[in-house]
Amino acid sequence: MSGAAKTRYNLLIGGGGFVGLAMAKAIASTGLDLEVALIDRASLAEGLSATFDGRASALSLASVKMLQYLGIWDEVADAAQPVTDIDITDSPLEAPIRPVFLHFDNRVQVGEPASFILENHLLRRAFAKAVRDLPGVTLIEQARVQDFGADSRSAWLHLSDGRALEADLVVAADGRNSVLRKLAGIKTVSWSYPQTGIIATVALERDHRGRAVQHFLPAGPFAILPLKGRRASLVWTESRKQAKRIMALEEAAFLKELTRRFGHKLGILQLAGPRQSWPLSLIMARDFTANRLALIGDAAHGVHPIAGQGLNIGLRDVAALVEVIAETARLGLDIGGAVALERYQRWRRFDAASSAFVMDALNRLFSNDFDPLRLLRSTGLALVDRLPGLKQHLVNEAAGCTGELPRLLKGEPV
Repeated sequence: MSGAAKTRYNLLIGGGGFVGLAMAKAIASTGLDLEVALIDRASLAEGLSATFDGRASALSLASVKMLQYLGIWDEVADAAQPVTDIDITDSPLEAPIRPVFLHFDNRVQVGEPASFILENHLLRRAFAKAVRDLPGVTLIEQARVQDFGADSRSAWLHLSDGRALEADLVVAADGRNSVLRKLAGIKTVSWSYPQTGIIATVALERDHRGRAVQHFLPAGPFAILPLKGRRASLVWTESRKQAKRIMALEEAAFLKELTRRFGHKLGILQLAGPRQSWPLSLIMARDFTANRLALIGDAAHGVHPIAGQGLNIGLRDVAALVEVIAETARLGLDIGGAVALERYQRWRRFDAASSAFVMDALNRLFSNDFDPLRLLRSTGLALVDRLPGLKQHLVNEAAGCTGELPRLLKGEPV
């Protein structure tokens, strides 16, 4: 590609969200002598000054172990709420009583919580602080990728600010609408759900005691996720038409609709932050790699929020790709070569696709009010509740502690 002289790096990361920042920090933690550039359309200062916007994330135990190793968890540990128990119900919206068909003690066998809930702005600040002064990592802020190309020797990017960059490998961490994925010609499988996701944070009259609740309602799952203090983060799935109506309500009417779904166990509810909504969809890249390009996070897969696993799947991508890069570099081989990229794709594509389609199936199974199917679901949940070995296996799965784990997810050096 002709034009201005290109600045050379070993690794270019496109996108400064959670997974892009995690990728920069994780690759720096390996001790490899690599020159890395992180490109983002925003500035790091925005992350350092992030304020509460109503969003929160569920972090699996494996993700927490990775963040502990990277020195990020200490920044947020006091603000993270352990999830001690999970209750699952499956009832009509107007049911006067919602029996718990399935209860999980949400701890792995060593007694650690399998998951934590943390407000996004706190995690964003911690990531931004972690990469602010990383040796070997150049931050290229307020710039967009406009062109991508690759050959047998290198990949290159042209940015909106006129810069031209070259590297052995480009990592696309630029979200569901990934520009890098599109420029590389990677096709996707995607569909939209007839649902809208609503998020809100509420103040509670009574203590949640670390208990999360998943109400399976006809319009979709309604998740109550405990936060530090007497607060909860809600992930509320609703039909598009109803969501539009609900989002337009005044606060008192909105809280009335919310209480119909939340129930009265924790007393009177009050909004403790802004409410937001977004259309729900699934997107899966047909390939996680192209010539000298690897996709991570939502650039590779965007999933239904039913199990709150989106960020955890993205961090698994980071951990696997960093391990592949580190082992390849230490052998003196090409970190952007076909052998390394094929290993990353084999490691991550099946796991990510399986997770996405399981969540899709669960959403379709539970998001209806068909009585015979409801009876079958309730019977199945009650049966699982009587099988402690199976329940413990499911908790371990949700904690990210099964399968071929990258070392970072075990809190080990790469």
